[in-house]
Amino acid sequence: MLTTMFALHSDDTGQTRRRPPAVWRTMTRVDQGLVALTGRLRITGRIAPELWGRPFLMASNHIGVFDPFVLIAACRRIGIAPRFMLAGGILDAPVIGPALKVSGHMRIDRGKASALEQFKQAVEEMRTTPSPIIVYPEGRISHDPGLWPERGKTGAARLAIAAGVPVVPVSQWGAHEAVYWGTEKVTGPADLLPLARSGLTAPLRRPTYRVHFGEPVDLSDIEPERPGAGVRAHAKIMRAITAGLVPLRRDEPDKPKFHDPTRPTDTVSPWRPR
Repeated sequence: MLTTMFALHSDDTGQTRRRPPAVWRTMTRVDQGLVALTGRLRITGRIAPELWGRPFLMASNHIGVFDPFVLIAACRRIGIAPRFMLAGGILDAPVIGPALKVSGHMRIDRGKASALEQFKQAVEEMRTTPSPIIVYPEGRISHDPGLWPERGKTGAARLAIAAGVPVVPVSQWGAHEAVYWGTEKVTGPADLLPLARSGLTAPLRRPTYRVHFGEPVDLSDIEPERPGAGVRAHAKIMRAITAGLVPLRRDEPDKPKFHDPTRPTDTVSPWRPR
């Protein structure tokens, strides 16, 4: 079973919130300092007041290896402490893995026999835990040449439908300028050099990280029992993420101005505005 590590407390308005474990609070403070050191964080939008103290999903586009750090800093600034739905490999990693497990993040192992049981556990966790979960519907950093969202997978949509929770679309731009994509798998120190070189120059370049929290996606017309419900819900979520992304990159409608020579560009986004 997934274990809820967040302690309940009430804020000044009387709303029930989840207080993250001390290790996660420390990690997010360090993260906020790192993001401030490397660039400028700009936030637009909001989390609707009726969602405070309730479980909900936050679905974001995935543009670079640094964007989870930016998302954490943005969430901390607006006063929420979300958890991530993470691949098992990350949670099994030395040092960082145990810290993330203690922090209460949710595990998902794609393509394994345990995935179905984990999905059921995640649904139950979402129904009973009043703290938001961040998911990346794309499943990986976009390979689209313009860095528009990829087609993605329906897991987040199916989770939201099954648990009956709202979905907040989160759009972001700029984090791809902090650190190169690098390589699919790290096999040695040489694979880390592009990331290190780009990351170390970020404080000098000071990219602007833009994060937009959109209004909850209206899934009221999705009938959970009808075939294709997950596909239709997924499309609505991805279109909402893309709509929020358009104004963040208004001066970069086609391709990013920042060129990352390591990122693959072998797919085409079906959500890109025409």
